[in-house]
Amino acid sequence: MELEAVRGDITTEHVDAIVNAANSSLLGGGGVDGAIHAAAGPRLLAACRELRATTLPKGLPVGDAVATPGFDLPARWVVHTVGPNRHAGQDDPELLASCFRRSLDVAAEVGAESVAFPAVSAGVYGWDVTQVARVAVATVREWGRTHQGGPGTVRFLLWNDAALRAFATALEE
Repeated sequence: MELEAVRGDITTEHVDAIVNAANSSLLGGGGVDGAIHAAAGPRLLAACRELRATTLPKGLPVGDAVATPGFDLPARWVVHTVGPNRHAGQDDPELLASCFRRSLDVAAEVGAESVAFPAVSAGVYGWDVTQVARVAVATVREWGRTHQGGPGTVRFLLWNDAALRAFATALEE
């Protein structure tokens, strides 16, 4: 599995699947979630509403993931995951690792060969980006070692230089 960290806009990435740092309602929000919903167009919200009306009436649990089409995005799929909110006492690194693991599971299920991740939970959910980078890289590497098939390329798409440095350092460890 090829892993890389780059600075950029996840909504413009030409990969099979992008990962959305969603909230449990799946109905849009701020940050990465809001940007993805805006770029994907109104059909993404309709698909998320359908998920809530059918398979996820209580919302998506923290650490889990689910896919929808990418609609107006360059990516074919959006894999939505709910990161742990440190401000709400969700400070277990295993919950964070589960976001990356489950996102890769779901990406593999839909046939994605390339995936782009944001720094899940490093924004308004209060996790230190260095810790997110270490957990993300370690989890993705372990997933790649233990799974046949699935994404062969994982790109971490980061919004600023500090996040890029944190992920670049984690990739060198």
